[in-house]
Amino acid sequence: MNETPVDLLLTGALVLTLDQQKREIREGAVAVRGSEITAVGPVAELARRWPHAPRLDTPHGLIMPGLVNVHTHAAMSCFRGLADDLPLMNWLTQYIFPAEAKLTGEIVYHSTMLSCAEMIRSGTTSFCDMYLFAAEVAAAAAACGMRAWIGEVLYDFPSPCYGEPENGFAYMDQLFAAYAGHELIRITVDPHAVYTCSPELLRRLHGYAERYDTHYHIHLAETREEVAGCLEKYGQRPVAHLDALGVLDDRTVAAHGIWLEPAEIELLARRQVKVAHCPESNMKLASGVAPVPELLAAGVTVGLGTDGAASNNDIDLFGEMDSAAKLHKLNKLDPTVMDAATVLGMATGGGARLLGAESRIGSLEAGKKADCIVLDLHRPHLSPCYHAASQLVYAARGGDVVHSLINGRLVMRDRRLLTIDEEELLARMGNIARTIRPA
Repeated sequence: MNETPVDLLLTGALVLTLDQQKREIREGAVAVRGSEITAVGPVAELARRWPHAPRLDTPHGLIMPGLVNVHTHAAMSCFRGLADDLPLMNWLTQYIFPAEAKLTGEIVYHSTMLSCAEMIRSGTTSFCDMYLFAAEVAAAAAACGMRAWIGEVLYDFPSPCYGEPENGFAYMDQLFAAYAGHELIRITVDPHAVYTCSPELLRRLHGYAERYDTHYHIHLAETREEVAGCLEKYGQRPVAHLDALGVLDDRTVAAHGIWLEPAEIELLARRQVKVAHCPESNMKLASGVAPVPELLAAGVTVGLGTDGAASNNDIDLFGEMDSAAKLHKLNKLDPTVMDAATVLGMATGGGARLLGAESRIGSLEAGKKADCIVLDLHRPHLSPCYHAASQLVYAARGGDVVHSLINGRLVMRDRRLLTIDEEELLARMGNIARTIRPA
């Protein structure tokens, strides 16, 4: 009996499945039909099954799952380098909030597209975003062919997007209606933080997350000042404050989670809260070092994020993996902490679990979505390759990614973006920069 045809055979020197068995297939291939992976195995075997299938061969290629960036502010790429070397609250209140007052939907659309271009070029195929003008963020992500979880930030004061806080709820309703059942875009509920959202707003937004059965994405315990302010205002630390409000549960994604005490880590684990770890932004803003080894030991799901390009200043998850591994080794004075396999898992399967998408993405397996990237190992800094995970975490760079598929669609081939006009986009961003900070 003839096999049902496949649309593409992706072949390379090594397939890193990152499945439960941690299979590594030398001279391997991934067969793709529509949006899904049909089979993963040796090239010879899959070529026999589908001898006439179109092929994308990379003789020195490493094929792996696409990376999952679990905390971004994609449109903040337009603020890259605008205000550096400042503490978080000064950076936010004196520079970023005033700059955000100048945002328009058009600026956000193109700035998001710029981040999508950077993510695709550096191996990210999925991202979780919280920011302003979320309708434009979602439209840009969909146009670029990226898989994304996207929410509009709400807080107690007026927004440049929807105006008065009450309008934000109608805006969210429109987003949920517009993207119901979308193949690539899922809408989330995003309170900004405990210091910008009243208890009433935090509870009401959690009700929305329950109503739409989606994630509740919030900045949490990012700075000592946040903790001190919460203690002063509510008599509790941020984690206890959220728990007392009844909004700490398995749909909660806590971004940063730096200033956590052991009892809080235990509570997060018990409530099945997920944590988005953003080491480079945390280092740059001198916010602190998140207790990620302790969170993992407690059973908390931790994914890896970049935060926005205004506080990183890139959104390359390969660089983030390297930073995450080394930061915790230095912080613990222990080279065995946060080994390469653990960190690689955070950027792939860990991110998928954080987003409730582990049945669809995060590993290369038949039946899962065809979100795959291919790196070219035929480079001086990647040779020789004894251990794939170590090479990816400590030596690889985003620029080593040569091909990228999302949902079975080639979005980059031979380093050329296929869903974005890069030259036109860069020209637009030059005009946007002049709007944000006139010469």
